[in-house]
Amino acid sequence: MGSALPYVTADLPGTGGIAKVVPEDFRVDEIPAYLPSGAGEHLFVRVEKRGRNTREVVQELARRLGVSERGAGVAGQKDRHALTTQWISFAGARPERALGLEGEGFRVLEAALHGNKLRTGHLRGNRFEVRLRGTGPDGLQRARAIADALAVRGFANFYGPQRFGRFGDNAEVGRLLLQGADDPRVRRVRDRTQRRFLVSAFQSEIFNRVLAARIAEGTWATPLPGDVLQKLPAGGMFVCEEPAVDGPRVASFELSITGPMPGRKARLAPRGAPAALEERMLAESGVTWEQLARSPDAEGARRPLRLPVAIDVRADEEGLVAAFELPPGAYATMVLREIAKGDLPANLEA
Repeated sequence: MGSALPYVTADLPGTGGIAKVVPEDFRVDEIPAYLPSGAGEHLFVRVEKRGRNTREVVQELARRLGVSERGAGVAGQKDRHALTTQWISFAGARPERALGLEGEGFRVLEAALHGNKLRTGHLRGNRFEVRLRGTGPDGLQRARAIADALAVRGFANFYGPQRFGRFGDNAEVGRLLLQGADDPRVRRVRDRTQRRFLVSAFQSEIFNRVLAARIAEGTWATPLPGDVLQKLPAGGMFVCEEPAVDGPRVASFELSITGPMPGRKARLAPRGAPAALEERMLAESGVTWEQLARSPDAEGARRPLRLPVAIDVRADEEGLVAAFELPPGAYATMVLREIAKGDLPANLEA
């Protein structure tokens, strides 16, 4: 779906360019929700890695620390094709065994004890520093104009193309799973983890379609009666009853309109025109609410349509460098897409 998604800054020319020629072109630093306390049964290690995915590093560290991989915890997965830092926890390991450990493509930077296992989502966000090469002599000026516009207009919180797989068909396979279709791609699904990921890709596509429609109709930053609004960052939700009251709060990024990850356990449902749009997008997919309700893999959630983003852009000897922070679940690739005005390779995983 990536090529069909609208730009928030469609009126501004992009820089063009190429991302991720080498891993150092894409740096991601995890911003933890909290730091280890210094006491407890779980060892927190901060790891820098290059050319390795998170699971590989977790497996190797668990082996070298002499503990079970099952007791390990991470707040999120980090891209193989990047230079990244993140925290990983291990049950029953000691700091003195971890400090100084290094291997192919990784090294331990810090180690300290904590009372709890690190869980998925236990992070404040990620800090990105990304280089675009080959942007041309006016690239810096164009990038700064786009950064200034996004600071005012907001960042469209689309799911990036990597969510939909190398061949772009994850959402389609998720749809077939929900429909109980007899299809070779469905028969190749190995386990529940893979099934949940594919169903989530289908839900993500519905979200992207709703967000694209709201941008097209000019209401992605204008609350309508019946919209489900969320307090930013990651706060409580409520149904909009008074758009005149909530509108300024959305404009100032105190609140965001939300879109659907449709499923049986979504806490709040929109009403009125927002509900009609979401129902239409689901109906066009061919999946019914009855099929979603029957699936143990389609729990459902709401996701902000619009987020604040502050982008610092500078030039260096090799291109343009854009630095910014995003909350968990937001895609840096979609920020780069706005700047470059082109879809970037799907191996940009963050």
